[in-house]
Amino acid sequence: MTESSAGTLDWAVFAVIVAVLLAVDMTVAGRADRSASVRRAWQWTAAWIAAAIAFGGWIWWRLGSEPAIDYATAYVIEKSLSIDNLAVFALVFSQTGIVGPLQRKVLTWGVVGALVMRAALIGAGLYLIAKFQWIIYPMAALLLYGAWQMARHDKTRRLWVETTCSLCSSWIGRLLPIAQRQKGGRFTVRIDGVRHATPLLVALVAVESADAVFAIDSIPAVFAVTQDPFLVYTSNIFALLGLRSIYAIVGNVFERFPYVRYALAALLVFVAIKLGASAYFHISPAISLGVIAGILLLAAAATRWLPEPAQSLPPLVACSHRGQESSIEAADTGCTECKALGETWVSLRMCTTCGHVGCCETSEHKHAEKHFQASGHPIIRSLEPGERWRWCYVDNGIIAYD
Repeated sequence: MTESSAGTLDWAVFAVIVAVLLAVDMTVAGRADRSASVRRAWQWTAAWIAAAIAFGGWIWWRLGSEPAIDYATAYVIEKSLSIDNLAVFALVFSQTGIVGPLQRKVLTWGVVGALVMRAALIGAGLYLIAKFQWIIYPMAALLLYGAWQMARHDKTRRLWVETTCSLCSSWIGRLLPIAQRQKGGRFTVRIDGVRHATPLLVALVAVESADAVFAIDSIPAVFAVTQDPFLVYTSNIFALLGLRSIYAIVGNVFERFPYVRYALAALLVFVAIKLGASAYFHISPAISLGVIAGILLLAAAATRWLPEPAQSLPPLVACSHRGQESSIEAADTGCTECKALGETWVSLRMCTTCGHVGCCETSEHKHAEKHFQASGHPIIRSLEPGERWRWCYVDNGIIAYD
């Protein structure tokens, strides 16, 4: 394994800073959730970035300019790629019905778990590189595959999250029965003498699992910049700190900034080439940082000045029932019938005639479809984040995109 350029003092300073920042994140900064002002969330995000920059100054003072640039480049890569996690957070919380302070609790424990998991994955990766130098080529191929998935808006991760978070059919239920209703802020509850997982635990497992999958892409990307354990680990952890504040600002970032996905794909391609070619030529840290910054600036400019990229959407079907729709608001915040049963289902559909809210066609009860059968109201629209379609049960197809 590559020896670290840092000494005991550097690791101790890092540990103290992280402990203090986590304490702040769990108390004061944790209040900057979706119900707080966007301005406040921006302020906390700036504070986390400032802390990372300040630590980069420490590295410059202690270790020199090149390690400091390596750290800065690795941090920018990790921070940029962590944006992908925001989309997963939004999907997890949508699927499990976790809101407000409970979201903060899940993300807090998610960061704590990531501290341990990232250390293990980074240690294993550096050991393998030192033992088997050729492994950099499979890592580079993995990054290229990740870029391809990112660029084509692959649905695999969404399907995996939906499978994990489904309170009716999650694989977690094979290990521990799942309670359909959240009990305060507890991860488990005892029902009729049997220990059950709550939706909060399901969300935490999904967030931790998603971070493990994400780390398999992001850590090799950092290895393309540096293989110093101190620089790799510290850049990873500083990139994760304050992620909750960023989530409070942008939520599902890919819905709001469509060109970010292509920028991250280009970033992965660059670091894959850098990692795979590292045995043949060296790209300086300053050039690497400049290329990555340029990619992100181009994405920002494209989002500002270019129209949204065209998406491949299912074709619309003709519908003669649009006259039955009204401008009514949703009559409930969840599936009315599921709530009466003491259950939670958050893949929701709203009747556009009367505002009834029911669970979707993949649920156990299919209350949205049953409402159509009972009322004859034919058109529903999705209430899921990022979904803007309307469906007609009579014509059996999507009739509009809002």
